[in-house]
Amino acid sequence: MSKGILRIMSCFLLLSLTACAPKTQSSSNMDYDETKKMVVDILKTDDGKKAIQQLLNDEAMNEALVMDEQTVKKTIEKTLTSDKGKEFWKKVFEDSKFAETFAKSMQQQHEKMLKQLMKDPDYQQMMMDILKDPEMEKKYGELVKSKEFRKHLEKVITETLSSPLYKKKFEDELKKAASESSSDSGSQGNEGSGS
Repeated sequence: MSKGILRIMSCFLLLSLTACAPKTQSSSNMDYDETKKMVVDILKTDDGKKAIQQLLNDEAMNEALVMDEQTVKKTIEKTLTSDKGKEFWKKVFEDSKFAETFAKSMQQQHEKMLKQLMKDPDYQQMMMDILKDPEMEKKYGELVKSKEFRKHLEKVITETLSSPLYKKKFEDELKKAASESSSDSGSQGNEGSGS
């Protein structure tokens, strides 16, 4: 976590503690709401902003506020793995728009990781072992013969064939094959007439 974020978090923590102090009887008899309003008004002034900047730039303050990286890591891990954390992520990923954005943001990292894994001999061997496993071969055979797989395959082929990019590639390949075929038959005709 960057020092800047920690500085801002700790500054707001300090300000909230001073602004939200419990109501006490002082000589001016100000109540909590009045004190809070006064602190907020002070922070909005130029002097208040300068004071916050000076506080954030103070080396002694920064050293006191720097948090242990391990503590931050443990806190985040604990929060994410708690029941509330799991429930939160479950709800968040039910939103298809968020899930799509998250997947796109992680796509490059996943591709990079997979490419690195493909070069790793241990990973390659593990994949080969999985593919050679008789139980896996049996499951692949059952999967390929299943009605659902055939329907899925048909859908994929239909989508591929209807893709404008694929159509263009397919047309280009057909033209290339036709021109090669006509040039081959032309050269054979020339050889035949020359003899």
